[in-house]
Amino acid sequence: MSPAATMTASTLSLKSINGHANGHARGHANGHADGAASDTSGSPPRPELMAKLNASLATLKHGPDGIFANWYPSPTASGDTTPVPFIDLSALQTEGRNTKTRDIDIASTEDMCGMINEQDQTVALSVRLCIPTIARVIDALAPKVRAGGRVVYVGAGTSGRLGILDASEIPPTFSAPYGQWIGLIAGGNQAIQKAVEGAEDSPELGASDLEAISPPLCPEIDSVIGLAASGRTPYVLGALEWARSRGLYTGGICCVAPSAIAAHCVDAIECPVGPEVVTGSTRMKSGTAQKMILNMISTGVQLRVGKTYGNLMVDVKRSNAKLINRARGIFRAVLESYVAKVDLAVPLEDDEGIDRLIDACDGSVKKAMVAARWRCSPKEATARLEAADGILKKALEAAA
Repeated sequence: MSPAATMTASTLSLKSINGHANGHARGHANGHADGAASDTSGSPPRPELMAKLNASLATLKHGPDGIFANWYPSPTASGDTTPVPFIDLSALQTEGRNTKTRDIDIASTEDMCGMINEQDQTVALSVRLCIPTIARVIDALAPKVRAGGRVVYVGAGTSGRLGILDASEIPPTFSAPYGQWIGLIAGGNQAIQKAVEGAEDSPELGASDLEAISPPLCPEIDSVIGLAASGRTPYVLGALEWARSRGLYTGGICCVAPSAIAAHCVDAIECPVGPEVVTGSTRMKSGTAQKMILNMISTGVQLRVGKTYGNLMVDVKRSNAKLINRARGIFRAVLESYVAKVDLAVPLEDDEGIDRLIDACDGSVKKAMVAARWRCSPKEATARLEAADGILKKALEAAA
């Protein structure tokens, strides 16, 4: 059966979109307040965090000075069930005209930069209101990644490039295996630097790109995250529908609400940021929002699987002089509290000794710290880390 044969993503009814609007996305129409509250299934956010979220709502309301003013569209009549190709593009919030930058072309250069900066400041507030859903995505991904599962980002244009950027940063930052975090862009690698016309309009292409991944994606441990500023990019919806139909965990990131993408994934992070500084240029505010969300997701997952000690990058790859020096600093920072308790295998002031121990541990800074603390072989250090689920603190504090 072809990938397209399993999909019904080509058309969505306005009724189905409104059904979503009347549920989760209803909160967005109220300044996101109800939406934030509805996303708290599972562990509720800390009270102080919720207080900050609620304090932010005043700037996000529909009043004359709110960032949602003058652009948030009225809901479509709920009785309209006429099939439409995805969503009427003219109604997308990302295609709206920003009333605060209408005269940006005649502003002074300094004022122009000020307008852009003022609009950028609203993005962090919008992302903050999505934290409950972002946390849910992290908690869904972490056990799968710990089990060796892959995370595939799928996007077109700017969204696709951002997914590739985030995926490419994980191996050097956290020593994750290359190929565990994957970025796919409509049109293939050539689309990273040059637009491939029409590629984003094919749901079949999104499905076939996922199907082409080798080895094949595994429903038990692999996941797919779709990125689409508009929330309706056919390439992305096609990929998500293919993944969902095969039982993979799916998540979505977009900058509109309600969105088409929400009907094609388990968890949809809907982060409306309002019209762009330059109308429709979603590489700006929408791109910034997506990058911030990706930062949270990938970093949060790596934190959950034990890739840091506190905020120290203990699984860093020493791929250049800067990172070699950073690895030494991390080694010292983690083990300095043990100097008075135990006789470490390597003096903390001995750069060459630290480097040799890390080399002996296959370049693993984390493994070298366990070996130094317990004065054990790299093989035993590996076993201790495995017994501690890869979490350095547990491996350092475990009974001898």
